[in-house]
Amino acid sequence: MDLIHKFLNLVAPSFTFFSLFFILPPFYLFKSFRFILRSVFPEDLAGKVVLITGASSGIGEHLAYEYGKRGARLALAARREKSLHEIADRARYLGSPDVIVIRADVSKVDDCRRLVNETMDHFRRLDHLVNNAGINTPCLFEDAPPDMANFRTIMDTNFWGSVYTTRFAVPHLKNTNGKIVVLSSAASWMNDPRYSVYSASKAALTAFFDTLRIELGSDVSITIASPGYIESELTTGKFLEEDGNFQVHQDIRDVQIGPVPVASVSGCAEAIVKGARRGDRYVTQPSWFRMTYLWKMLFPELVDLGFRLFTLARPGGPHQEALNKRILDLTGLQKVVYPSSIQSPEIKTD
Repeated sequence: MDLIHKFLNLVAPSFTFFSLFFILPPFYLFKSFRFILRSVFPEDLAGKVVLITGASSGIGEHLAYEYGKRGARLALAARREKSLHEIADRARYLGSPDVIVIRADVSKVDDCRRLVNETMDHFRRLDHLVNNAGINTPCLFEDAPPDMANFRTIMDTNFWGSVYTTRFAVPHLKNTNGKIVVLSSAASWMNDPRYSVYSASKAALTAFFDTLRIELGSDVSITIASPGYIESELTTGKFLEEDGNFQVHQDIRDVQIGPVPVASVSGCAEAIVKGARRGDRYVTQPSWFRMTYLWKMLFPELVDLGFRLFTLARPGGPHQEALNKRILDLTGLQKVVYPSSIQSPEIKTD
């Protein structure tokens, strides 16, 4: 057995190189042709039924508007029912012929089963499932409480909430050759300090739905969206506290994001819906964030060093001493690179 592995250690690199040399050009030519074809003839969403979790704000809210503009019928799910009704009204105004609101917490398996059942009871079909619900809590791992309750909550919402909902939705999606859209994140590969479990939850989503794509084959297509920094409650600084409540901490937000431009949520939602209509496997918005994956793969030590230099203070020092925060305080760049909607600490409360 060792001899076989030694042989493969010698042969695999050269075989891979020559395979890339001969296969990559025609393969990418084929992919380009298919991209153009699907861009010219995307899926018609008129009358299709779309279930969106985490639809009460941010990307989920604007995905409802984008689907609504294209005539889709919507089931909007989140914990904040009042906000959902306001979004439903706007989605109807934009063109959705039918919208229902479902109050649900996707971290609870019974709620996930119920929101799929209520969607089917009302519409009798399901064409798109959009797994968007997500939360975060910025915390250095060593500072986490011993029971790690907040970390478990993040995994329950970000990962298991999508898995539960998908499990109950898949039989219905197979009946319509439907689609799953899942909101992962560039954090799944960039691994920002203080976001260890958030990054893990998003990396788990990517691995799970990449595997599920193979299992489901052509019955259900899957689009994995990995946004960078997007205008939302997360980039406003809304984080989960140890007591289970949400608070806005814009100082920590400034430390984590620094002077990196934050993209508009409407542009992100539009790109995701367009990608889903084309049947894209992956969508990254803003598109330049794709390069961060290459940076991580080619220069991991430099990326790690950059994070340490810009987001971490001296040992024992307050997070406000981090270089990212000092740059923003000195230059006022947040007024230029952050949308006005996230410069205020005001967020939806219901």
